[in-house]
Amino acid sequence: MTARTRIHLIRHGQVEGHQEKRYNGQGEVPLTETGRRQFEQLAERLQGERLAAVYSSDLSRCLLGAKTIAGPHGLVPEARREFREICMGAWEGITWKELQASYPEQWRARIDDLVRYRAPQGENLLDVAARVRPALAELVSRHRGEEIALIGHGGINRVILLDAVGAPLDRLFSFEQNYGCLNIIDYYQDGISVVKLVNG
Repeated sequence: MTARTRIHLIRHGQVEGHQEKRYNGQGEVPLTETGRRQFEQLAERLQGERLAAVYSSDLSRCLLGAKTIAGPHGLVPEARREFREICMGAWEGITWKELQASYPEQWRARIDDLVRYRAPQGENLLDVAARVRPALAELVSRHRGEEIALIGHGGINRVILLDAVGAPLDRLFSFEQNYGCLNIIDYYQDGISVVKLVNG
């Protein structure tokens, strides 16, 4: 195989309000103390890797941790808006339970068509993939023969993992992404991608 780009793909740490399932989307949600510790543990775990760069969603729950991970390598993380979580528009900040009670038809519509349904003023998975894929391809091309870290979100990471294994977007929840988890994907110039670790 030809020179590879290895991406250490990370989900941000635990956030406040995590006990209730809700759509945080592109809203700013602070990390809990546990979330900050998860990033510290990840930084320690990756300290021995030869990271050439660290990239992150520009939302604070990712960027704060990216700084923690980048520090031991003498790097400054680059914030990229393209790696923000899916925008849920009018549904952001609302719990799943509240949505099911207040908007049962719209909730059902999203469950029935996860790929194409958009919450009011929000994105669907096709929109997300359209912004994530070219940004990721740029990083892979820029860092041939190198290793980088990318700190993202549950939804964004799942889209990247699905693409890596050639699975369709409607299988979004086939991959678990716990807070503070690490995935590793190798990308080769011949178009082959190999997932080395998921939700580690």
